[in-house]
Amino acid sequence: MCAIAGAVGLRVDEAAEKKMLSTMVRRGPDAQGVFRQGACTLLHRRLAVIDPEGGAQPMGLCWAGEEYTLVYNGELYNTDSLRRELESLGHRFLGHSDTEVVLHAYAEFGEKCLERFNGIFAFAVWEKAAERLFLARDRIGVKPLFYRIHEGGLLFASELKTILAYPGVPAELDETGAAQLILMGPGRIPGSGVFRGMQELESGCCARYAGGRLSCRRYWKLKDREHRESFAETAQRVRELVTDAIRRQMVSDVPIGTFLSGGLDSSIISAICAGEMEKEEQRLRTFSVDYRDNDRYFQPGKFQPNSDGHFIRVMEGALNSRHNWTVLSPEDLADCLEEATVARDLPGMADVDFSLLAFCREIRKNVTVALSGECADEIFGGYPWYRDPEVRSLEGFPWAQNTRTRTSLLGKGIRSRLNPEEFVMEAYRKTCRESDVLPGTSPQERRMKEMVNLNFAWFMQTLLDRKDRMSMYCSLEVRVPFCDYRIAEYLYGVPWEYKDYRGQEKGLLRYAMRGLLPEEVLYRKKSPYPKTFDPEYERIMEGRLRRVLEPGDSPLEGLVDRGALEALLEQESPWPWYGQLMRRPQIMAYFLQLDFWLRHYGVRLVF
Repeated sequence: MCAIAGAVGLRVDEAAEKKMLSTMVRRGPDAQGVFRQGACTLLHRRLAVIDPEGGAQPMGLCWAGEEYTLVYNGELYNTDSLRRELESLGHRFLGHSDTEVVLHAYAEFGEKCLERFNGIFAFAVWEKAAERLFLARDRIGVKPLFYRIHEGGLLFASELKTILAYPGVPAELDETGAAQLILMGPGRIPGSGVFRGMQELESGCCARYAGGRLSCRRYWKLKDREHRESFAETAQRVRELVTDAIRRQMVSDVPIGTFLSGGLDSSIISAICAGEMEKEEQRLRTFSVDYRDNDRYFQPGKFQPNSDGHFIRVMEGALNSRHNWTVLSPEDLADCLEEATVARDLPGMADVDFSLLAFCREIRKNVTVALSGECADEIFGGYPWYRDPEVRSLEGFPWAQNTRTRTSLLGKGIRSRLNPEEFVMEAYRKTCRESDVLPGTSPQERRMKEMVNLNFAWFMQTLLDRKDRMSMYCSLEVRVPFCDYRIAEYLYGVPWEYKDYRGQEKGLLRYAMRGLLPEEVLYRKKSPYPKTFDPEYERIMEGRLRRVLEPGDSPLEGLVDRGALEALLEQESPWPWYGQLMRRPQIMAYFLQLDFWLRHYGVRLVF
């Protein structure tokens, strides 16, 4: 993976180039490249994974009278078959990198090349003769791509910090950005970069910039279809798709490993990877995270019924893997608060982010690439809000049924400029309206498709942001096989009664993968990414936030009602702040992140 950035119609002098590239080093520690031509500047930092010798960027190609230059961040999982197709059309390759295949595919097929790609990516191509820039992002949105229209030109980058490094780009927050942070955070409106003037190319979208104008279009979305396969046929197809996605994503010229939580999704990935590596007489490296004294402090609950340790050890034995544990203390988590905020460029999922960053740092000491189980719950309907009829019947984002509590925290300046309830509900309803549903679909199936689209556009993007930023901050490439678009397309049309087989979350996936995992892991009740229950962590967060709230110059005062936040410190919210894990300690950590973010980026409030 890599970091990309560029400017069209704007001057990038040596000082600006150096400053922008310095923000990209963690994503790409191995090499850098710069391309300048007329109105266009392209910047690249590389984490070498495929063809270290032959995949240098920016990469150029002359084809059919045009000169193309590419900067690319991602991995293509059908590189070999696409290369063969292009060779049959007269293309010749100098190396075996997927970067070269992406460039030749664009030269041959134009933007229709996106229909041929199976992978995770964000890239830009400059066309010299046409004087135009093409931007694209993968279907699911695994790899990020932000942009800003600025002083008659265009800036783009993998991360917000790189655009902010360009001279004259202000770090500003208007009422819409502020409302997202308080009413929706750590989620954000699709396409929003939260900072005023910052936008993100949405997943499944591409864009052209020419003549000072940017035009975007959606090239992919989930489409409903009639499902005619029996349950047994569906399960067989699911097994084939999942297995193929995992095998494809093992391709690498550097060492790989897998995240292993002892849950269904990471165990499936680890089992298939271990089996493939065993054929080559190699042992898989697996990685798990735990917390100091977790056996002592763990508190089972509705969302987290049991801890991971026992199930991880079961899988470790079944896989015969080279297993690595990372054990974190409350102090380790607290120490990562500021780094995690800088990694994401925004307040995030509190200690869920902090622990992942610390975990990725340890994984990177052993491997450069790791596979992880994100997004199976969105696709197969594993979250509690899919399965609880009462929750899924409620209007509003099911992972954040707390708009009233959040509204009470808004500062008067924001509250006077918008209707908080309507702000949230309009964003929710817009996504529901955009769901593709066949005519005659039953009310339950319609609602389940709305739930899938809500999760794809919002909750899943928050998790993908987390995994990309925390891992790439540590120069670790993480791949997410369940984000293979073929799995998402197929499962969107599968009826809910199949997905909820025998009334168990992800029942279809469990049935499909029978015989692959030990029974107690295959049928383990879903448990989310682990968090610490150590009261010391809560004491650390509370002490820090109380110090921030002491009369003084905290920038939080421009966003938040101090009295409401102080009241929140004294009680547990009836609903998690976001998802399943963000309770009182995590809410305090979120507002500490927000305070640090405002200070670190020098954010100016413009409302």
